[in-house]
Amino acid sequence: MTDTAPDPDLVNALRALSNPMRLQMLRWLREPERHFPTETAIADPAEVGVCVSHIQAKAGLAQSTVSAYMAELQRAGLVRATRVGKWTHYKRDEQRIAGLVAELGQTL
Repeated sequence: MTDTAPDPDLVNALRALSNPMRLQMLRWLREPERHFPTETAIADPAEVGVCVSHIQAKAGLAQSTVSAYMAELQRAGLVRATRVGKWTHYKRDEQRIAGLVAELGQTL
């Protein structure tokens, strides 16, 4: 039997999820209409995603910290970023998350 190295994409995703606040942000993005104000949104949160400023306000962290956290989730393929004007909106990549869950089930 041959031991193979873990998939680097899986390791990156798990690393991104290891931070409690990044994990919380991903949870909030699962139900954006429930967790973020829709009346002040400049784009549909379900279609385009949630503005980074709304994520920052809810998290209570500096904008630079939130941007770094969201960039880490994006590099791991867990969220997609879309620019609307000067603002970046983030939305979960449900297909990637489902694939990650399946891969984790097979790996462990």
